[in-house]
Amino acid sequence: MDKLREECGLVGISSNEYQPMGMKIFDGLMSVQHRGQEAAGIAVYHEGVMTYYKNTGLASEVFNQENLRPLNGSIGIGHVRYSTTGSQERKNAQPLVVDFKGGSMALVHNGNLINAVKIREELIEEGHSFTTTIDSEVIVRLLSKKYKNDGLKALIETLKRIKGGFALILILDGKMYGVRDPHALRPLVMGRTKDNEIVFASETCTLDLLEAEYIKDLEKGEIVEVTGSDYRSIIYDDTKRRAVCSFEYVYFSRPDSRQEGRSVYEARVRMGELLAKKDTGDYDLVAPVPDSGIPAAVGYAKAAGLPYTHTLIKNKYIGRTFMDPTQEGRERMLRLKLGIIKETVKDKRILLVDDSIVRGTTMRRLVERLKEAGAKEVHVRSCSPPVKYSCYFGIDTPLKKLLIGANYEVDMIAKHIRADSLKYLDNEDLIEAIGIPKDELCRACFDGEYPMEVPRVQSRYVFEKF
Repeated sequence: MDKLREECGLVGISSNEYQPMGMKIFDGLMSVQHRGQEAAGIAVYHEGVMTYYKNTGLASEVFNQENLRPLNGSIGIGHVRYSTTGSQERKNAQPLVVDFKGGSMALVHNGNLINAVKIREELIEEGHSFTTTIDSEVIVRLLSKKYKNDGLKALIETLKRIKGGFALILILDGKMYGVRDPHALRPLVMGRTKDNEIVFASETCTLDLLEAEYIKDLEKGEIVEVTGSDYRSIIYDDTKRRAVCSFEYVYFSRPDSRQEGRSVYEARVRMGELLAKKDTGDYDLVAPVPDSGIPAAVGYAKAAGLPYTHTLIKNKYIGRTFMDPTQEGRERMLRLKLGIIKETVKDKRILLVDDSIVRGTTMRRLVERLKEAGAKEVHVRSCSPPVKYSCYFGIDTPLKKLLIGANYEVDMIAKHIRADSLKYLDNEDLIEAIGIPKDELCRACFDGEYPMEVPRVQSRYVFEKF
């Protein structure tokens, strides 16, 4: 499907008690499965012993009763992966677990490091070896190098070297650490369960699942050190501007999550309402592209006083479908994933709402299929501005030359996707819908204003040559 992809989903739990931690982490991973479908892994720790299991596939494919049974401990961390650096191999799955002079360490990472190539080259020159082709390994190798019987000090020194957008959960020195980058680009929240366990996760939907009371979103440049069920906060860098990812609200986060204390669902509904207020066309019904377009379509229909109808139905039972590079393969995948309710389409002027338009290929085929099914007109609305720039902070974005919003004006895009009309949410309305001040949001994929200097060229396979 023609969507931007998040890199990873993270879960961590720390307790005072030795317990079957693997199953709890597995449940947490299921709640963030939408953030990564290529690989899954869990590491648990107790009294100096680290046990872990990871493999490629969905969490439900990777784990079963047999391999979860040994995953017992007082600390556990888990990861689901969608790669932005490194190939889709088992060796690149996380957690990364390494033995070093301080014992065993485990790391899960969501994001992307923009200076990982330079640091990796330096470490290799010094004689350090790498076993993966992902940027995350730079963190554990650098931390191992800087470790001198003080895990927190080594972690702070490591964090001052790396640049990019990242959220980390580590098991180090028998403690659990949660870390957020100095711009707060990648999300990380914290809660406490009724059993007095501390939980870290990418989204609050995980806290809800684990019946954990929300404590806070980690601040920019914050480390939270957890010992058993106690924690303390350390700000390691407060010099950068806050730049929360706006696409968390547009697409990445589950609608039942809250980011920075704001409801993702309500933000998306508001996006639809604001789209409707600037639209003067005549339509018979409002329909979403499921599932991410649903809240905005609800908002649009309510504001416009139009019927809300489902014309497209998502098949929730096909699981993952292999990515076929051919046009025939992509067409097959689209037909497998989305069916059309012809009775709601015939002779109708449809207002079709989606979260975003990236390449335009999927939207074009959806419009064509709706018209083939008898739609009189199909008018497309995007509840985000045009995606014009690549992301370097943990989102798998196509090259700029492949982003339709970067290369064509809106009227040309409308012709390309065969729509009778096309409108995007503008930048100011996006900011209003999210409810975070403009200077505290990262909207670089829309306006090119990155919160830090970024590389001119980016490849997810940058480390394959090492």
